Amino acid sequence: MSKDRKVFLYDTTLRDGAQSEGVSFSLDDKLRLTEALDDFGIHYIEGGWPVSNPKDEAYFKRVRSLNLKRARIAAFGSTHHPKNKAAEDRNVQLLLAAKTPVVTIVGKAWNMQATKVLGVSARKNLELIHSTITYLKKNVDEVIFDAEHFFDGCKDNQKYSIEVLSVALDAGADWLTLCDTNGGTLTSEVESLLGIVCNTFPGANIGIHCHNDSDCAVANSIAAIQKGARQLQGTINGIGERCGNTNLCSVIPNLQLKAGFNCVSKTKLKKLRELSRLAFELANMSQRPHQPYTGRSAFAHKGGIHVAAVNKVSRSYEHVEPEIVGNRRRVLVSDLSGKWNILMKAAELGLDIKSKDKAIKKILKDLKDLESQGFQFEGAEGSFELLIRKATGQWKRKFEIERARVVSNFSDLKSSNWAEAVIKVRLPNGATRHSVAEGNGPVNALDKAVRSALVDYYPELYEVELHDFKVRLLDDKSKTAAVTRVLVESGDKNSRWGTVGVSPNIIEASWQALVDSLEYKLHQPKRR
Repeated sequence: MSKDRKVFLYDTTLRDGAQSEGVSFSLDDKLRLTEALDDFGIHYIEGGWPVSNPKDEAYFKRVRSLNLKRARIAAFGSTHHPKNKAAEDRNVQLLLAAKTPVVTIVGKAWNMQATKVLGVSARKNLELIHSTITYLKKNVDEVIFDAEHFFDGCKDNQKYSIEVLSVALDAGADWLTLCDTNGGTLTSEVESLLGIVCNTFPGANIGIHCHNDSDCAVANSIAAIQKGARQLQGTINGIGERCGNTNLCSVIPNLQLKAGFNCVSKTKLKKLRELSRLAFELANMSQRPHQPYTGRSAFAHKGGIHVAAVNKVSRSYEHVEPEIVGNRRRVLVSDLSGKWNILMKAAELGLDIKSKDKAIKKILKDLKDLESQGFQFEGAEGSFELLIRKATGQWKRKFEIERARVVSNFSDLKSSNWAEAVIKVRLPNGATRHSVAEGNGPVNALDKAVRSALVDYYPELYEVELHDFKVRLLDDKSKTAAVTRVLVESGDKNSRWGTVGVSPNIIEASWQALVDSLEYKLHQPKRR
């Protein structure tokens, strides 16, 4: 691949991404994500703004001890204060104190922002940009100029915005990064202005930094790269202020797999989903199942016709192979399922079913009947595996519930969460076990009681943990009398699985899902 097809990746998750509502990375989070970004192949990692908070100052001290393989750490800041000289400005001095090989300076590229927000003349703004970059370039290896509000500035006064770039380049900036700071520019406008910039400054290193307020950030970034920009700024999962930034998890595979640009190695691209999940975890955000490329649903197939086609030719309903970005194909089962949903799902679960197996008709009938009653197996693969096992003779009764009772105490509001469950189970050897347990509510008490009754005979149940518990009313018009669906996610040290229960009685629905969860665990091969 030719040199001019290389794209330099600039990640700003730790600074711009941290401005996302509800996100607050700890110092250790930032260091851990830095190592992951470096391992993935990111070229520049913007660590933060040293003047903004003590955590960012501490980050730049700690990051020096990391053994980074590729990434260059960048400190971010603004042009010096109008009343100071660059050499005497605290903001600038803190950038140098960060001791990073790269400093990124943001400056106003919109004359309105200079005069009405920064409060200086348009000419003074140019002087601030020039003097700041000139001073920094004497002290650091690489200076990146972020032309803030460049695209909006061009709409007001294109001549001035271009002059801003000229001044920054004259001062020694290594990169001119064009920022769609308000995120409202359309792709056609980005293409037009990138063409003008590249023609005006031939040979200059141009970058692109887009926000997603009009849902165009990824498209705009791709257009900019195709027009000649070679530095791509964005965040993992597209997190950031307001509506977020360019999503690197989408734009990197788009550029590399579809547009022929060189971003990261094929081996590293396979770590994309892993990196996405880590960033969500550290940001304390729920993963987005429908996120392109890396989401759990990105390669999930539900319709029977689609599943049959994918089984024959994967690209019939998949734009890339999921493994290329570290994801995997998933086959969903529902009342829309056909024979191939069952066959492919069974194969995924490791169950042996042939295409002419008579059990397939029974599985489909049972599946559609249960879904019509309110069961949902998309998120309850554990319950669906049990359904297949029962239809194909691969299920064995592991225990039998002879009696179960639960009582809750609502007489005292302070102890209204108290509950007691009494369970009697019969084991395969004919023995019975009684168990009594108290819990934080009836479901927790039942869970404790049934496990207590079984763990001596099935010690592997010690490993099972409850991870999630979701309740949905299937008929909101019936209110408290509505049929309830309960989805339970359980797991052990090796995997997670979902189970489902449906009943007008929420405790009964919960009980069904809990029992299925234990049954599923007991039907898995024992690991040594």
